[in-house]
Amino acid sequence: MKIANNNLSRNRKSESALRYYLISAASLTLFFVAWQLLVDLKVVSNRILASPLQVAITFVDKLSNVNPDGATLGQHFLASLLLALTGYLIAVSIGVAMGLTMGWFKNFEIIVSPFFEFLRPIPPIAWIPLSILWFGVGLSAKAFIIFLSAFVPSVINSYAGVRQTEPVLIDAAKTFGASHVQIFFKVCIPSALTMVFTGLKVSLGASWMALVAAELLASTVGLGYMIQMARDFGRPDIIIVGMLVIGISGALLAIGLDKLEAKINAGRQI
Repeated sequence: MKIANNNLSRNRKSESALRYYLISAASLTLFFVAWQLLVDLKVVSNRILASPLQVAITFVDKLSNVNPDGATLGQHFLASLLLALTGYLIAVSIGVAMGLTMGWFKNFEIIVSPFFEFLRPIPPIAWIPLSILWFGVGLSAKAFIIFLSAFVPSVINSYAGVRQTEPVLIDAAKTFGASHVQIFFKVCIPSALTMVFTGLKVSLGASWMALVAAELLASTVGLGYMIQMARDFGRPDIIIVGMLVIGISGALLAIGLDKLEAKINAGRQI
């Protein structure tokens, strides 16, 4: 009887998942058909919006064609990926450590918090003139802008994760004689992991959003540069290709973070 119930439950889950994917596929199909018709029927001019078919053709063409911006899509993507990950990884490495430490060590929070609260409201794009003066117009200046975009969410979420640690867990650790530092590493950090990963995902999205602004700094290659050049040449198809590549890349990296989080959580449960 129990086996039968389990099989029935699995069948219902499979049917539910299939229904979800079918509805999603139908929705996407309708969206692309409507988009294609809007352009084909001249409801929207193809000078301001390329059709899905034209975007697909341009995507394939840009894989090998360097025109009109001087690089293939692969070259633009690799340049942007290097730039985004450089700023992102530096930001979350420092930001997570800083947020966790601020959340548990009160003296450290008192010292650092005023500076962080002062810098936090300043938009990363406002730092572009200073970043040019400090780092020139190379990778460092662009990575600095992405660093600023990703840094704040990683600090805030890591800090919140520590502060939300269950007091009963802390009290139990104290009962067993754990020191202040031991509680931080053995209780607070594991407890904060969910919020830390939330911060990592938000920071990842912020990194890709800052990418176009960062690549305004005298770039000659990159997805942001490609989009800017496509605007100058009046090529909405290339603009949309760049937007789609940025969106898909960000989504795939976020999925990777989800899987890493799941793997870490599974290891903790063993």
